[in-house]
Amino acid sequence: MQDDSARRLNRQDYKTLSLAALGGALEFYDFIIFVFFAAVIGDLFFPPDIPDWLRQVQTFAIFAAGYLARPLGGIVMAHFGDSKGRKKMFSLSILLMALPTLFMGMLPTYADWGIAAPVLLLLLRIVQGAAIGGEVPGAWVFVAEHVPEKRIGFACGTLTAGLTVGILLGSLVATLINTAFGPQGIMAGGWRIPFLLGGVFGLIALYLRRWLQETPVFIELHTRKALAAELPLKAVVVNHKKEVAVCMLLTWLLSAGVVVVILMTPGWLQKQYGIAATQALQANSLATIMLIVGCLSAGLAADRFGASKTFITGSLLLAACSALFYHTVGVHPDMLRPCYALVGFSVGVVGAVPYVMVRAFPAAVRFTGISFSYNVSYAIFGGLTPVFVTLMMNVTPMAPAWYVLALSVIGLLLGIYLKHDLKPAMVGSQADTFS
Repeated sequence: MQDDSARRLNRQDYKTLSLAALGGALEFYDFIIFVFFAAVIGDLFFPPDIPDWLRQVQTFAIFAAGYLARPLGGIVMAHFGDSKGRKKMFSLSILLMALPTLFMGMLPTYADWGIAAPVLLLLLRIVQGAAIGGEVPGAWVFVAEHVPEKRIGFACGTLTAGLTVGILLGSLVATLINTAFGPQGIMAGGWRIPFLLGGVFGLIALYLRRWLQETPVFIELHTRKALAAELPLKAVVVNHKKEVAVCMLLTWLLSAGVVVVILMTPGWLQKQYGIAATQALQANSLATIMLIVGCLSAGLAADRFGASKTFITGSLLLAACSALFYHTVGVHPDMLRPCYALVGFSVGVVGAVPYVMVRAFPAAVRFTGISFSYNVSYAIFGGLTPVFVTLMMNVTPMAPAWYVLALSVIGLLLGIYLKHDLKPAMVGSQADTFS
């Protein structure tokens, strides 16, 4: 158990947090940049004589392969993170993201290599998925085991905000590339630049991470020979079912909230209310910035008031702001930006999700417990949410509003549950779990 749990963050803590957040942002940029150039990739990496709809399906199938690879990659990396060290896997994850991204930027197209081009693209995307599956849980565990106990919420909220910065960075780079090169320039090779940049930045982040130190918690476990005696995944599945269930529900809130409000809503605004794409994307950028602020706020609130009050209050705010946004913009389009900013901030309650996760599992299986819960849930809900919301829109055009309301109810119920069933646990190696 950490003796200095109430101390302030020191210079080393800020260094650890900054490098972890920077790496997470760049790694998420590498993972998400694919979607911004999906149409161009589809044209260049598949036969020109196939139907356009089939080309789109195949392109997004390659994108989805990254999500499907997350659970396996995350579980494998977490296994070694719990047995061999957090820092080694924390560095490996960014290497496994940077190299495939760099290679994507240099990959020959279908016109050059035929069917080998999309096959190689698929393999690189699978490696990316495995890397991101280890990066996010690994980052949460790494910083939580470094910072003082009373600052875990802020640290994890900062990392979650960093991942959002990666999405925003991808959007900004895609906008700059499209503006600078135009459609013909992008097809001629401009599409490679974001991938090459991502790969180079990832390697720089990897170099910077060499200055990070192994977590004190893992060092203590290793010294006392208290590492998991059995397969960490087996210990998690057999002994921590309740913790896994709670963490999977929290991941549903996190993944689906971001997918619906940040990724799907710009298209919904254009289709439902005829709002120009430029306006919708500008408002979306503002909402994304406010999401970053919201994640930081939720982390600070978790440290100050605890997870229960944070999720109860934050979920009620999410319900109110999302209802206001989805039912107002059609009637008062001039309120698009402020309303979207509000709902973006309210989604930031997800910044408190890792605060609960890192306290849910004992140190010996913490990495594996978080990785299994997070990645399996993300693969399910992150992948199925767009499909489910789209199907719901055949019944009601307000499908996104109802879905976010359902997420708010889940968050509220989890907040109430945490109030009665969560025993505050230290993140040190002596950690307790849920009662």
